[in-house]
Amino acid sequence: MAMVEGTARSRVIRHALIMIGLATIAFPVYMALVTSTHEAATMVRGVVPLLPGTELVDTYSRVLATGIPTFGSMSVLAMLGNSLVMALGIAIGKIVISLLSAYAIVFFRFPLRTLWFWMIFATLMLPVEVRIVPTFQVVADLGLLNSYGGLVVPLLASATATFLFRQFFLTIPDELVEAARVDGAGPMRFFFDIILPLSRTNIAALFVIMFAYGWNQYLWPLIVTSDPAYTTIMIGIQRALSGSDELTPWNLVMAMTILAMLPPLAVVLGMQRWFVKGLVDSEK
Repeated sequence: MAMVEGTARSRVIRHALIMIGLATIAFPVYMALVTSTHEAATMVRGVVPLLPGTELVDTYSRVLATGIPTFGSMSVLAMLGNSLVMALGIAIGKIVISLLSAYAIVFFRFPLRTLWFWMIFATLMLPVEVRIVPTFQVVADLGLLNSYGGLVVPLLASATATFLFRQFFLTIPDELVEAARVDGAGPMRFFFDIILPLSRTNIAALFVIMFAYGWNQYLWPLIVTSDPAYTTIMIGIQRALSGSDELTPWNLVMAMTILAMLPPLAVVLGMQRWFVKGLVDSEK
């Protein structure tokens, strides 16, 4: 009986801790949502309401259609579109390049292939912030400033994804490779018919991670674009802040923040099962 009571008590404590953690994470999001449903003057009074207001439809329709006065006439919908193009381009590009590079390193025999892999892996020590100046110079020389190519191409290479795919490919038994060779499957057929289906959970997990990485980019889009037409949502939120609480339309800024959270949240929820399976399931 004492053991049962102890188990029940520990279960209650665990659930209580989980609920406290969820509340801690969700409360700022809730306050941002509440703020977006009130008039801007409400925030200036110094009393933050805890219950939603009546301006939700007006605030979000205004932000999506006409933007924020302190930023300009560009709509948030256009900023979300730019961020979506960048995030999808980075996620898909990273996965394609990493798949091909890992496939070549594992299944092809060429001189110094191990050295080439470790050279790729060593780039983990050089994040984009460290190589920002030479990368910007290359993009400028290629004429990719103020373009989607300039936003996406410099961030396509991924040593992390290449390493993860390589480690998974090394678990594929040699008998499967030999059976494919006996059946007359060439390198590309083996890649598309066998490697890709086996890698689908890994691809899904990496897509979620890389999409969030691309969506949250701030420094690189800030440097490589000066044309407002290519403004991403992260830059838009920062530029919407006037620097003064009295002048900043906090209801509109919080509405932008909530809208900026929706696409990555939708990707995580939509691919949650594949994401978890790709990270923890040993049976790929």
